[in-house]
Amino acid sequence: MPKNITPYKDSELGKKEQVAQMFDAIAGNYDGLNRVISFGIDVSWRKKVVQLVADKNPNTILDIATGTGDLAILMTNTTSKEIVGLDISAGMLEIGKQKIKEKKLDTKIEMVLGDSESIPYPDNYFDAITVAFGVRNFENLEKGLAEILRVLKPNGIFVILETSVPTKFPFKQGYAFHTRFILPIIGKIFSKDKVAYKYLSDSANIFPFGEALNNILRKIGFIDVKHLPQTFGVATIYHASKK
Repeated sequence: MPKNITPYKDSELGKKEQVAQMFDAIAGNYDGLNRVISFGIDVSWRKKVVQLVADKNPNTILDIATGTGDLAILMTNTTSKEIVGLDISAGMLEIGKQKIKEKKLDTKIEMVLGDSESIPYPDNYFDAITVAFGVRNFENLEKGLAEILRVLKPNGIFVILETSVPTKFPFKQGYAFHTRFILPIIGKIFSKDKVAYKYLSDSANIFPFGEALNNILRKIGFIDVKHLPQTFGVATIYHASKK
């Protein structure tokens, strides 16, 4: 299991509550900062996730840690009749609801305040489940993944998009410099919450990636587990299924 880094080291709250508090604080700046930090490449990564899901012609999709709904909005290009965006941050969801309403997609996407470790849907409900840059924020990774497996239909698809650490020179060194120095500086300049982007950087650096995360998924019970490194390994797309 990965080390459980929390946003606020002096807080008495659990990781789950701290993550919700952090994202509430940075919700207004989050979308713009994401584009700056990733140089806009995260949009192309999300489109690849959507394509993996679209190939399965799903009727029901759950996007966990949906944030402001970027991925859920892209999912409206699939065959899905029901799209649910789930997040523990009310602040992020409110921004997402505004975006969805402006795009006139509020009849297609339902934004739900909820916890990935206690998903408010029955067993075998969703054809596809996605998590973009959210699994490293789970308080209990294995519990969250087991809950995802529970609500995924047999033969359904589960797709994760998450940061990873490049292993080859010079991308490994460049990534280390970017996450250690550039990311926290950008966060301090543009965000009201000065520790938020340090947490995002630190959690990215210690989270298991590649075959390490594949093995955790297999341990939980997922099958057909594969990973696809993106942009020299700074992010990875994982996809798996259920018996």
